[in-house]
Amino acid sequence: MSMQTKWLNKVRWDEHGLVPVIAQEAATGDILMFAWMNREALSKTAEIGEAVYWSRSRKKLWHKGEESGHTQKVLEMRLDCDEDVVLLKIEQKGGIACHTGRHSCFYQRFDGEDWQAVDPVLQDPDTIYANKKSHE
Repeated sequence: MSMQTKWLNKVRWDEHGLVPVIAQEAATGDILMFAWMNREALSKTAEIGEAVYWSRSRKKLWHKGEESGHTQKVLEMRLDCDEDVVLLKIEQKGGIACHTGRHSCFYQRFDGEDWQAVDPVLQDPDTIYANKKSHE
């Protein structure tokens, strides 16, 4: 068994061959997003030093920032005690992790009655993805 396979085999993949992944901003400790990875995505992340996730909706690898430019430089990868959740400590390029143009995907806070958007939009999503839309 190669060293490459050994560390990947330690991860407890779910029945779909996926593992949940939390992206945490290294400098602030902010939780920026949650996503999924398969073996190929985790291996690629380790190889290139930038976050590569598995898009369940598109059923393909998703190099974070490939369309928006908001890549995530991976400074550290950690595995939890049950070996079934991965934590990425990252540097978020452009300070925007969410496709809504916000710093974090966790921008809605429960106020006792409903969810309220409490974090500002840093960049209009239409301008983030403008280049992509012009190519479609």
